[in-house]
Amino acid sequence: MAKSKLIPAVLLGALTGAVISMLDKNTRQHTIETSKKIKETVTYYAQNSDELVQLIETKVEQAQNLYSSAQKNIDSIMSQVEDAKALPDTVMSMVTETKEAFTKPNTEA
Repeated sequence: MAKSKLIPAVLLGALTGAVISMLDKNTRQHTIETSKKIKETVTYYAQNSDELVQLIETKVEQAQNLYSSAQKNIDSIMSQVEDAKALPDTVMSMVTETKEAFTKPNTEA
């Protein structure tokens, strides 16, 4: 069975593209600045892991609140859809009752 050359070729292409893109001065400067910011952030959170844990807990709580809120909104919408489905039957019933009220023969005369 022959070895696949796909992964090595993709990696070589990505590396070649990265090298070519570094020929542009703006790209090079942006990459260096971004790398420095990432290094600073990683170093900071490596030294302050309790703050990182707190940040993650906050983000998880926010995500849970968002999910809960979205679920409540979905439940509310589904309830409104069910009410809207029942509306034609209610309207038809009212129309029928009104029609019957106006078409009854007058027996009081």
